[in-house]
Amino acid sequence: MRKGLQPRIINLYQTAQTTPTKVVVLGENEIALKQIEAAGIVGCGGAGFPTHKKLNCKVEYLIVNAAECEPLLRTDRWLMVNKAEEIVTAAAMTGAMTGAAHIYIALKETYDEEINALTEAIKKTASPVKLFRMKNFYPAGDEQIMVCDVTGRTVPPSGIPLDVGCVISNTATMYSIYQASRDQIFTRKYLTMTGAVANPVIVHAPLGASFADCLAMAGGTSLEDYHVLVGGPMMGKLYTKEEAKNLVVTKTTSGFVVLPEDTELIHKKSVPVALSLKLAKTSCIQCSYCTQMCPRYLTGHPLKPHMIMRKLAFCEDPETLLSDKDVQQAMICSECGLCENYACPMGIYPRQVNLYMKGLLRKQGFRYQKPTEPLQQLPEREYRRVSSHRIATRLGVDAYYDYKITECLELQPEQVSIPLSQHIGAPCVPVVVAGQTISEGALVGQMPENSLGARIHASIEGIVTEVTDRFVVIKKGGGQ
Repeated sequence: MRKGLQPRIINLYQTAQTTPTKVVVLGENEIALKQIEAAGIVGCGGAGFPTHKKLNCKVEYLIVNAAECEPLLRTDRWLMVNKAEEIVTAAAMTGAMTGAAHIYIALKETYDEEINALTEAIKKTASPVKLFRMKNFYPAGDEQIMVCDVTGRTVPPSGIPLDVGCVISNTATMYSIYQASRDQIFTRKYLTMTGAVANPVIVHAPLGASFADCLAMAGGTSLEDYHVLVGGPMMGKLYTKEEAKNLVVTKTTSGFVVLPEDTELIHKKSVPVALSLKLAKTSCIQCSYCTQMCPRYLTGHPLKPHMIMRKLAFCEDPETLLSDKDVQQAMICSECGLCENYACPMGIYPRQVNLYMKGLLRKQGFRYQKPTEPLQQLPEREYRRVSSHRIATRLGVDAYYDYKITECLELQPEQVSIPLSQHIGAPCVPVVVAGQTISEGALVGQMPENSLGARIHASIEGIVTEVTDRFVVIKKGGGQ
């Protein structure tokens, strides 16, 4: 889920809830929404929707997203190998809680070691969980693409998996649910530290730990100048070396990727919107490859990026196009970037154009309406999948693609700066004051009353040194 879609997503999930939260007596292999809420769990693989709200539903399918959508990231793969039994147990518990008749862990068929570990865990626990093997393509981990692969159903444009009887949760989220079932609070995050570093590793970091501390765990970098990706190369956000000094680990941080300045990906992500619009007018040849390769179009959505580019080519002011039905389809773009990073032979930027038009449409108050009739995937979808390795090559990051990351290091920083907004919804309100001694797991941020959000807890033991409406700083020392 993309942060730009937050208001729509919040509304959809809030109106889709069907089961009230209950306090129940739990057995050893049960989990309740109250435990998940108390632990402060949010979706670890996307924009951070509060998990106790997302799972407050009854569904036919529970799908654990283990496809690790982005090239280069290895966090979920490490978890599947090393925490297989916990993930399988959590999936079974969550499936029972949501009433799912079918519980799948969906992962790529190339994940041999992970498949073996999960298969063994399923046998050992006599679990109802099944594995669904997906092809190795991008964006296999997009939740709507995954629903289409696993169930054959198309999530409607502007809809969510719940509309077709499904709920999807990330692998790392499942592991956090397992911990919550043992009354453990969400205070640390597994993440990939990779790219141009001395020793690519999985880092188990306290929330609020700095990028610099994570980089040190990977042995640092020999680069004088570099950029840092938070997330993967396709949908991750790019920061300069100076900007990276302010980066910290949050509940949704999946990885940090250090990249040399001459990487093609940096050039693509640095193109200004004005140039993208100009190229739409002057360079688009209307080959329609952006549409033919669009993952959402292939699932049956009426999105046609080449038509948006065509309309822009013949207008002076993009705002005059906001009532055009083809242009309004920009609202259902998933922003996966396949169109501009792979499909387009002219090297122009349909995704960025869609983002720009989305912004204008939102500013006008436009909301895309879900169709009433079910949609079907296109038959050619099977033959238009793009391998993750090809994507990495196009972006100039293939040198880091085949890294086999097996080492996990525990980060124990001297200080953390914990953001009070690490989720979709309202930021938390601080409940601590400077000078207070605090233990790991103690509450530092509470959700405002009657607001969507997730609790935030201290990730290290120490003394609170600073409190603002945006973050809480804790320094090691003291204890209680």
